[in-house]
Amino acid sequence: MKKAFVTKELIEEITKTYPTPFHIYDEKGIRENARALNRAFAWNKGFKEYFAVKATPTPAILRILKEEGCGTDCSSLAELMMSEKVGIVGDGIMFSSNDTPKEEFIYAAKLGAIINLDDITHIDFLNDACGIPETVCCRYNPGGSFSISTHVMDEPGDAKYGMTKEQLFEAYKRLKELGAKHFGLHSFLASNTVSNEYYPTLAGILFDVAVELKEKTGIELDFIDLSGGVGVAYKPDQTPNDIAVIGAGVKEQFDKLLVPAGLGHIRIFTELGRFMLAPYGHLITRAIHEKHIYKEYIGTDACAANLMRPAMYGAYHHITVLGKENEPADHLYDVTGSLCENNDKFAIDRMLPKIDMGDYLAIHDTGAHGFAMGYNYNGRLRSAELLLKEDGTVKQIRRAETVDDYFATLSEYWDA
Repeated sequence: MKKAFVTKELIEEITKTYPTPFHIYDEKGIRENARALNRAFAWNKGFKEYFAVKATPTPAILRILKEEGCGTDCSSLAELMMSEKVGIVGDGIMFSSNDTPKEEFIYAAKLGAIINLDDITHIDFLNDACGIPETVCCRYNPGGSFSISTHVMDEPGDAKYGMTKEQLFEAYKRLKELGAKHFGLHSFLASNTVSNEYYPTLAGILFDVAVELKEKTGIELDFIDLSGGVGVAYKPDQTPNDIAVIGAGVKEQFDKLLVPAGLGHIRIFTELGRFMLAPYGHLITRAIHEKHIYKEYIGTDACAANLMRPAMYGAYHHITVLGKENEPADHLYDVTGSLCENNDKFAIDRMLPKIDMGDYLAIHDTGAHGFAMGYNYNGRLRSAELLLKEDGTVKQIRRAETVDDYFATLSEYWDA
């Protein structure tokens, strides 16, 4: 059973200052997880984690991860600027974008970020915009289906990202002609895998490409970015990934494929978002209505504007009724928000302890792709973000939106 990292008593104290709903993050858990990742890949001298900013675009979180040795993976101008603001620049940034505007390439180059090209046509586009940097990365899409054993994990052939192998090899040759001296390889083949086999399998594919590239073109890669895709166990009956086992599996492939080919110098990068943050965030909300019609409904003061994943994907997020952790889950509920959309439900047909009005609910695993995916449909406002610090104190790291924020971008016709 999943256990919340906050208690009813703590939330009652917090809400004296910060009303629900809000997202809260566990600093201790974040730091411990980052250290476990670094230990798992310590065998690779140049290893670095580039945290996927899109998962949790919050400066206080980026600063914590920076202190733990992490860089950032950015995909937009705003994410580049946020990284710069917290002091992450140069090769501490991996700029992995697609359909990229010219000004974003220029800004990434100004910061000295490693630019990861999504398509072969982007070479001339980048060159015209700001020139080709000495270090550049290319994104690979092997096409077809990606499987582990007999289980299809995802369909890279349907994804808009990356180049074919033929394009990839041509891209490296073209980049070298234009002055690039250091090369990286990147690929993302599956999302939210709960399998210790994913990264080692992906690594094997990319390591084979690196060996073939050297044999056919003479170009040796400096680094290989395994990207993201290592997921979390959202459901209580799932077994979480073991990052130590994953790191050992990648090392086995490294020693088997790269070292004999004279490529043992290649640095390994990761680009994790969900794995780094999801379990260390909760959305805290309060039960404010109950409805008894054809089903039993509990209405909360949060909605899909605060956590879109259940409405968007039908995603499961575990719910703890704070203070009732030891009571039997003998009531069947749909737990809903207030949007004028019937998919605005955090849980459907979920067995939970009896919920009384005023009870606090902790919705689990919202530390990544939670607040980040918020929006303003129905005029609902984004919530605050809080940090539960290692010393047990709580700090607001982003205030809640106000109606003035909502109206701030309207034109002069609003004032008229």
